[in-house]
Amino acid sequence: MKKPASISTQNKLIILGLGISTVLIVALAIFAITNIQQKISEVYDDFGQILTKTLAIESVEITKDVQEFDKFAALQSHTRSIINSNREISFIEFRNNKNVIIYSSKKDYPNRAEEASIVSSAPMIADIEGVKSVIGAVSVGLSGSATANISRATKNSMLVVFTVAWLVFTVVVLINTLLITRELNILHHGVTKISGGDFGFKLDTKNTSGEIRDLINAFNDMSGRLHQYEEQNIDLITLERNKFEAVLMSIVNGVVVCDNYDNVILVNNAAKKMLEVDESQILNTKIQLYCDTDGELCFKEKIEQFKDTPLDIMENKPLEFNINIDKRVIKSIISPMFSKNQDYVGYVIVLIDVTKEVEIDRMKSNFISNVSHELRTPVTILRTYIDTLHNHSDDFDEDTKKEFFGVINKEAARLHKMVNDVLDFSRLESNNVNVEKENTDIVPLIEQSIQSMQVLAEEKNITFSLIKEPSLPKIPINSSSIERALNNLLSNAIKYSPENGRIKVRAEIARDTNYIEVSIEDQGIGIPEEHQKKIFERFYRVENDTHTVKGTGLGLHLVQITIEKHHKGKVFVKSKPGEGSTFGFWLPINPVEDESDTEEV
Repeated sequence: MKKPASISTQNKLIILGLGISTVLIVALAIFAITNIQQKISEVYDDFGQILTKTLAIESVEITKDVQEFDKFAALQSHTRSIINSNREISFIEFRNNKNVIIYSSKKDYPNRAEEASIVSSAPMIADIEGVKSVIGAVSVGLSGSATANISRATKNSMLVVFTVAWLVFTVVVLINTLLITRELNILHHGVTKISGGDFGFKLDTKNTSGEIRDLINAFNDMSGRLHQYEEQNIDLITLERNKFEAVLMSIVNGVVVCDNYDNVILVNNAAKKMLEVDESQILNTKIQLYCDTDGELCFKEKIEQFKDTPLDIMENKPLEFNINIDKRVIKSIISPMFSKNQDYVGYVIVLIDVTKEVEIDRMKSNFISNVSHELRTPVTILRTYIDTLHNHSDDFDEDTKKEFFGVINKEAARLHKMVNDVLDFSRLESNNVNVEKENTDIVPLIEQSIQSMQVLAEEKNITFSLIKEPSLPKIPINSSSIERALNNLLSNAIKYSPENGRIKVRAEIARDTNYIEVSIEDQGIGIPEEHQKKIFERFYRVENDTHTVKGTGLGLHLVQITIEKHHKGKVFVKSKPGEGSTFGFWLPINPVEDESDTEEV
């Protein structure tokens, strides 16, 4: 979900100013309207008093020479004429000096009497024989409609005036703000251009004023100076930067550069590949937060150790350690990084993929251990039997001596095979070896290898069956090399087959008719799928609770070199645990020879 844009400080100040001005104008309008309405009410009250007093004087004059019983008619006639001529008067009421109503218009105009909102009273004073005395009182009720109309008109007028004033003020503020914002946007556009590398960009000062114009002039001056500096130095700086980045990115080993705050500021392609991250995932992040395949913070502890060690020690002896990423072993070397002034600015982590080296070291160790063990066994047996025959031959009969010589011959052959495997490995691994080939029928070679393995097979009562496709073509091969390969595969099949087992050997045209396929199927314990891809690697052995047969780990690798490197063929294995294994190879009928090889064997 997109985050809503925040209001700038400038806009907040403008909104705050408009709010305060609006409150002030509204308060001033309310004060003015209230004051005017109060004045109108006071004037209206004065008007009622004046009207009542005038009516009292007129009433005295009207009734001065009128008999008492005619006063009612006189007052009624005068009152009606006044009420009919003025809608503002709701009622008029006359009382004598005893507060008895002489006449009241409320009976004649009951509806208008109910409209009265203001009542004024005045005494009726008559001059009787030179003496002024109160002969009664007049009460006048006013509806107040004139006051309401005047107040309403005044209120509306004032609201219009203040609204117009507020609008004018707001428009002036907004116009001024827009003008300032436009000028600032011009300056912002220029800064954006400069930050984008467009040095020398000039801003137009037309339609700008005051301090903004001075600021734009200063910006134009700065832009011109930057352009001048760029022309003098940018080519050299860019060249050096590009050279540095090109060198860094082309380094085979991974390089991760971190600043003094552990933030990753630079990473080359090799490092991204080794760490299995994209540039966006690792740049500007803490290197300590990087996790390996198992979810462990593989750099955190070592970087803390690096920081706890004096820099002079780290400079002379960088910190080295290994991390595991997706079954690969990555050697990591942390070294401090200094500026030209020898100020510490961060550190560099160099990553080296040592998976193959670690695997080869492990396999070499296993190979040396296996060969040592394998050599020790026949040598010990040979020494024991020979020493026994040398010192006690007279004590044994001919059958016993024959048995001893048989064991000695068997162990000597075993020792000879191991030595040959090591020698063949050294010789066949060479890049300048070209074995001599001639067109040969492979079936007799297979039969000869089976015959040579009969002695080993009979010890476990194992039988061979050969299934051969008729009329197989002759193919260019080195007979001795192919025979060694067949012997290796057949001896392995015998080793891992159970007692009284059967080994099937096939020779036929492969699915790809350009090849002859030879396969050897045993009834052994089988090979797990995860080991099948590595079974032909040098020194590789499947060691578990069931595969306890010793060996050098070179036999299958020599088969692969013989078939694939020297005969341009293919080796394969098919196996399921508990169902046996099938090892075999394809040999091309018409191979394309590589003339780059020189040495013949």
